[in-house]
Amino acid sequence: MKYTGVDMKRVLLIFGVVFLGLNLSAQDSIKWHSIDQAFQLTSQEPRLLVIDVYTDWCGWCKRMDATTFSDPEVVELMNKHFYPVKLNAEGKDDIVIGDRTFKFVDNGRRGYHEIAAVVTRGRLSYPTISYVDAQGKVLEAAPGYKTADQFRVYLAYYAEGAYKDQSFDEFSSGYTAQETSVIQNL
Repeated sequence: MKYTGVDMKRVLLIFGVVFLGLNLSAQDSIKWHSIDQAFQLTSQEPRLLVIDVYTDWCGWCKRMDATTFSDPEVVELMNKHFYPVKLNAEGKDDIVIGDRTFKFVDNGRRGYHEIAAVVTRGRLSYPTISYVDAQGKVLEAAPGYKTADQFRVYLAYYAEGAYKDQSFDEFSSGYTAQETSVIQNL
């Protein structure tokens, strides 16, 4: 079989598109950190931590991963303004932050990790998204599945610093789904 210049150009173009598509998809995801890595990063560049507290068996957690956390605007906001953290509430490994070690607590059939209890303020419910400042203060622990539109409002609230002088309800009452797509310009 003889290839012409046009055929080779097509092959190269297809190869380029496939390669570019794979490269772009890798960039279009949230850059998740472990919680100890995120706290180390805050010492270099202070940002809030957005902690996704999940379990392996949680269906709503998996749905949030597949929908909310794959939304391009959510991805951009999370990577630009926060240190995103994935925290398995039933993880068994010790986590050391500063001079404190957090451990897994065996509690019958299912145990929990001490740090999950701290960042959810003792309300172990999945998924829970916790917002934590650079000093480790839990600003909010928001339980339950959030759509991308709902989650973008939370991200805007914290990225804009509105949490410092306004309740979330006051802030969110001024947002519509259409306005949340504009907040990527933060």
